[in-house]
Order: sequence, then C-alpha cells, then structure tokens
Amino acid sequence: MSSLQRARPLMLDVRPGDSRPLGRQIVDGVRRQIAAGELPVGAQLPSVRVLAQQLLINPNTVAKAYAELCSEGWLESQPGLGLFVAAPRERLSPAEQQRRLDAACNQFVDDVLGLDFTAEEVCERLYGELQGYQKRKQA
Repeated sequence: MSSLQRARPLMLDVRPGDSRPLGRQIVDGVRRQIAAGELPVGAQLPSVRVLAQQLLINPNTVAKAYAELCSEGWLESQPGLGLFVAAPRERLSPAEQQRRLDAACNQFVDDVLGLDFTAEEVCERLYGELQGYQKRKQA
C-alpha cells in the first residue's frame, strides 16, 4: 500500500427509513462492495469525518461501523494513513461462519414468509443475487 493512495468515494445507499440501524447499513454496504470486488484489497476508505459528512450522519456511527469491519478483518487501519481494505483471510472460524449462516437464514425466512412467493421463486431470486456477486468477484 502506498501512502500516496487516495481514498475513493464510498457510494453507500444509507436510508433512515431502513429497518436496519445506520451503522449496520454501512457495515453491510462495505461488506457487499468488498465481496463484489468493487472495493479491491488495498483500497483506502474515506475518513470517518468525510463519510459522516457525505452521509449526513453522526461521525460516531461511522466510527463504530468501521471498528466492526476492522474487528472482523474486512478493513485494516494503518496509523497515520487511514483505513484500507484488508487482504482476504479467514475472517471467522468455521463454527462462527455456520452460526452466522444459520442466523441469517432464519432472519431471511422470517422476512420473506409473508410475501406470497413460492419457495422456488425465493430460492431462484436468492441464487441470482449471489451469482451476481460471484461473477463480479471473478471478473
């Protein structure tokens, strides 16, 4: 990583009306961009203050979201330089990965049960969404 790298703008869709807290939306948005390859390894993220001003939210919310992403291994802090996308590594133990997948599946099922889609329609849509990330990641 070079100290001459500039932080790229972070295009996040953060909405006050979303059921998720703002910090969660930031964490989810950054994770998606990293998983999709839109934020490559070594990319510098905007500072807490800059992203808070961009999103018109409290800097503490951005700082907490960044701290969570650092603790999970998605980002790494370089003192005096800023935050960067970390190289891929095993971020979570297999047991923790399984626990989080179970929790996400349960939450997903709770969210889609009342939407009147068949299980096949929901699976097809989910598969398409995940395939989109794999295609972008490999490109």
